[in-house]
Amino acid sequence: MSTINFDLTKIKALIFDVDGVLSPDSIPLNDDGVPMRMVNIKDGFAINHAISKGLGMAIITGGDSEAVRLRFSRLGIEHIYMKSRIKIHDFNDYISKTGFEPEEIVYIGDDLPDIPVLKRVGLPVAPVDAAPEVKAVAKYISYCKGGQGVARDVIEQVMRAQGIWGNEEAFGW
Repeated sequence: MSTINFDLTKIKALIFDVDGVLSPDSIPLNDDGVPMRMVNIKDGFAINHAISKGLGMAIITGGDSEAVRLRFSRLGIEHIYMKSRIKIHDFNDYISKTGFEPEEIVYIGDDLPDIPVLKRVGLPVAPVDAAPEVKAVAKYISYCKGGQGVARDVIEQVMRAQGIWGNEEAFGW
């Protein structure tokens, strides 16, 4: 049973911000001042499993990290937008390339640059530790903090509603 008050059978794609969503909002820096992001393994499994079952996936982030690009492309995400200053432009590019309708898409964001996209999609989602302005726009607020399973929470609920979660094929990733 889903805790999301939305018809999840209509969802065809999920789009994620990175910092504060797929990674925690506190990030260590290396000696050169470059952020070293952490990721949640269960989020990664859920992303890969969802892609294998035909759900669309994308990343739209203001960050620019080859490690982030490599991590998520290895999971199967083809549409990765880095250095996104105006995220709605990259969102519009994604829907034009994929043919998905905005109401068929989940977007998970945590801060002010995410709001224009959150307002455009069918299911706007926020981690529990998102900015108050983002929570005000979200139709679902995950019980998870950013980087601590918010993607898994939402993906699993979508896939369960669609009857494609947790079969034996899922464990070969």
